[in-house]
Amino acid sequence: MAWIAIMDRGCGQFDARGLDHPPETCATRVAPEVLLRRGTLMIEAQFSAQPHPQTLLSFRHGMPHSGGFSLRALPRGGVVLAQNLGQDLRHCTIEQRDDSRADRVRICYSWDCDIGQARLSLEHLDTGECLSVRMADPHPMPLANLKMVTLAPSLREIDGDVRYVAIADHIHPLGPMPGICASVPIATPEGPRPISLLRRGDQVLTACGKTAPVLQALRLTVPARGAFRPIRLRAPYYGLTEDIHLAPQERLILSGSDVEYLFGTESVLLPTQHLVDQTSAFRAKSATLVTYHHLLLPRHQAVMAAGCPIESLYIGRLRRKTRDLRESVLNHCDPQTLPEHAKPVWPVLRPYEAITLARWRAA
Repeated sequence: MAWIAIMDRGCGQFDARGLDHPPETCATRVAPEVLLRRGTLMIEAQFSAQPHPQTLLSFRHGMPHSGGFSLRALPRGGVVLAQNLGQDLRHCTIEQRDDSRADRVRICYSWDCDIGQARLSLEHLDTGECLSVRMADPHPMPLANLKMVTLAPSLREIDGDVRYVAIADHIHPLGPMPGICASVPIATPEGPRPISLLRRGDQVLTACGKTAPVLQALRLTVPARGAFRPIRLRAPYYGLTEDIHLAPQERLILSGSDVEYLFGTESVLLPTQHLVDQTSAFRAKSATLVTYHHLLLPRHQAVMAAGCPIESLYIGRLRRKTRDLRESVLNHCDPQTLPEHAKPVWPVLRPYEAITLARWRAA
C-alpha cells in the first residue's frame, strides 16, 4: 500500500513502487496494459466563490484504454465526478449546501474494481463535516496514463485553487485520523517513549497522572501537503520540553485563566492549525509523505506529549456504525473490542474561537 503520485498545476512526482522509495537512476517503466484496479485519488482545494462550475481536475487517456476522468465543483457547492472507459460512462454527484463555496475541502475518490464499488467523499476541513456517496462498477485507471498525466502538466487541467492531487494504490480511510509524528515522546510509567514504539497493551500516563492501557496504536501515511502538512510546536511554549510535530487537525488541551475568562470552562480543545504564528508554531518542512500515529484509550483522555497535553484518539460511537467503521482507520478491529466515547471531555473551539484564544495568548 503506497502513495504513487502527487501533483499540482506546475509539477508532479510518480513512482509505481511508492513515493517513499529512493529514486532510481532509470525511470521505472509502466506497461500500457497495466490497470490500477484499486486506489484513491485525493484532491485538496478551495472552492471558488464564483457562481459557475469549477474544473478541479480533468484528463484524458488514450489507447489501449481510451477514456477520461473529470471532477468538478458545482455552483451550489457540491461536486460531480465523471469517468469513462471507451463509451462506458460512470458518474456520481454530492449535493451540498449553498454556503460551502468558499470552504477548504478534501475530496477523495476511492475505487475497488474487484468488488465493484467506489466511494466519493467531500470533507470540509474547517468544520470536519464529511459527506460521501457510493458508485457501482467503477472503471480501473490505466497506470501508464496516470504516470504521463502526473509528469506532464500539459496533459491535465488543474484549477488554480487546487493545492495538490495525490494518487494511492489503496483505499484511503475516512473518519478519525492519527495526527502525531513518529518521534513525539509520550509519557509512560517507564518514562517518555516515541509514539511509534508504543503498541497495544502498553501503558501510558494521562495528564492527571493516572495510567491507561493502549487499546490500539494506529498509524497512517498521507501526503505532507496542505491540511496534512505537519506543524512544528516549539519548546518551551505550551509546556513543551522539546519541539514536536503534529498534524494540523490534532488538538491540544489548553487550560488557564484566559480560557476560563473567554469560554467559561476549565479546559478546551484547540486544533494545532490555529496556533500557527511563526513563533510558537509554524508549518514544518517535510518530505513528500508523512506518517502520523495515534493512541486509542478506553476513555477520551489527555496524554502527555513532551510535557504538553494532547487528546487521545476520539472515536465517538463509531463502533455502532458498521459502514463508517469499515471505512475508517479502525477497520481491522472487532466492534466489540472498541470503546464508546459519548462526547468530547472538553469543548471543541470553533475556528473563530480558536483564533481568538491564540491571538489572546500571543498578545
